[in-house]
Order: sequence, then structure tokens, then C-alpha cells
Amino acid sequence: MFYFIVNKSGGSGNARKTWAKVVKLMKEKEIEYKAYATEYRGHATEIARKISEFPDTDKRIIVVGGDGTINEVVNGIKDFKRVKLGVIPTGSGNDFARGLEIPKDTKEALELILSSVGERKIDVGRVRADNGSDRLFVISSGIGLDAIVCKKVQTSVRKKLLNKLHLGSLSYVLMTVQNLFTMKKYNVHVRVHKENKPEVPDIIENYSVDYCDLIFLAGMNCKAEGGGVPMAPGAAVDDGLLSICAVNGIPKWKALFMLIMLMKEKHKGRKGINLYDAEKLDFSADVPMVLHADGEYLGDVRKITMESQKQKLKMLI
Repeated sequence: MFYFIVNKSGGSGNARKTWAKVVKLMKEKEIEYKAYATEYRGHATEIARKISEFPDTDKRIIVVGGDGTINEVVNGIKDFKRVKLGVIPTGSGNDFARGLEIPKDTKEALELILSSVGERKIDVGRVRADNGSDRLFVISSGIGLDAIVCKKVQTSVRKKLLNKLHLGSLSYVLMTVQNLFTMKKYNVHVRVHKENKPEVPDIIENYSVDYCDLIFLAGMNCKAEGGGVPMAPGAAVDDGLLSICAVNGIPKWKALFMLIMLMKEKHKGRKGINLYDAEKLDFSADVPMVLHADGEYLGDVRKITMESQKQKLKMLI
């Protein structure tokens, strides 16, 4: 059975039109389905949890919405073995759809879902914090500047205006520049966990690193976040690893230059940019820092653990 979870107030402003197209196409194909519309923040999680309890063994949950709705749905799934996920993107960022090369075109995205048998499995990240937060993510989790930006973008009037102009991703860039020069830097300790793999010479087994003047650290499941910013060009969604991007030890004016290089995907190897992979990462800061998962604010915390759950989610792609 196909179960659609629909966020009709999606960030791009075209969510209702997108859903109307889906309904028309499903009727034309005479395919049975059930649909649920979200009514408030966190509702998609409740709906996905309810669907997870249905007795059928081949549940196909289709999200018609953006990255935030996708994150809510993933966090509502209780039995990943009996659920397959599809996405018809309507958000302003659409980093998850971009990372999995899901078409923007509604008809093409639906055709991809209907023709898939759900054999493609991808990793799911998990982040836990000392404030009790415990959240799954499929794009990224970050602490520091990128999390501050995500927190402020959620309530930004500017973002709503840019969404109407179909420039929603630009709000992330503007907020990043604005907050870069007002934020403080942090001193942190990171413990990286990786299995030693002799066949991969550059894999280093468990080690620790201290960062002075950290600006942000992001654990990436997909290559990009924040509306297409390629934090981790080498990231793969099915390798059982988080691709870490951490920026530290550089003046803020230089960090602005690094932001430009990052957006152009030319930041690898530059001083102050740290790129590496981890199966699990333990993080502790000297003072509380803002934390996010897939752009959702999780609080101000000092200690977190990030990990990759290898090929946990079956996708209709």
C-alpha cells in the first residue's frame, strides 16, 4: 500500500499544486493509496509512527514535502524492515532529494517511486546529546555556525519572502554571512571511531583531536546541506560512514573566503578545513553550542555522539 504524508505548506509555495498533480496522476493510473496531511510541527512523525503499526508488511511511505518533513517521517518509522520511503520534493532546500538524484519534476519523481522495488538501501545518521535529544537524520547533523543558521532560518521572515521568489536556498547563505561575524568560537574535543580496514590504507583507527576556535562541525550523510552547500563532496549515502567537515583556527574574515571556496567545492586541503570519515564521533565543547539534525534545532548542548547506521533505510528510487 502507498501511504502519502503531505505537507501542503511546503517551503517553495507550490506544495498544494504538487499534491494536486500527484492525486491526478494516481487517479489516472488507478493505483490505490491513502493520504495524510500534516497540520502542525511534529505531526509527520506521529503519522509515520501510526502507519508503522499497520499490519501490512510492505508499507510504502511517500513524503510530499521538504527536508524537515522527511526528517520527521524518518523519526516516526518504527520498523525499517517493513517500510520503504519515497520522496516527492516540495521544499526550498531539498538537499535530501538532490543527494539521491530524485527529480524535481513531480511526474518524474512519482514515476521513479512507482517503478522502484525498494532495493536501494541508504545509511541513516543518529545524534544524541546531553540534553536528552536523540534524533535520526538523513542529510546531516551539525554543531556551531551551520546549526545557528538552521535555527534562525526556521523563523526567518526573509526566508519566507525568498521562498515566494523561489530563492529559498539563498536565505542560508545570507544568514551564514550575517552570523559568522557575530558568533563566538569554541574549544572542543573530538573522539573519532572507525574500524581499521587494511584494504583501505588511509583509514586510521580510533583517534582523538582537539579543535581550538572551532566555527562548526558537520556530520554529513549526503554531500550537501543548507540548500546545496557541498560540505562533503566525497560523502556517500550507503558507505556506513559520516563525512565530517570541521572548520577551525582561522580568522572570521578568512572564514568568509573559505565559505566562498566551500560553495564552489574548492575547500578540500585548505588550512583550517578538516575533512574525514567516521563511523561514530564523540564531541565535547567548553560551553554549550547550537545543535541541529537535518536543519531541525535540537537545543544548546555541550556533548554529543554522532553515528552512522549502515543501510538502514530502504528507498523507492
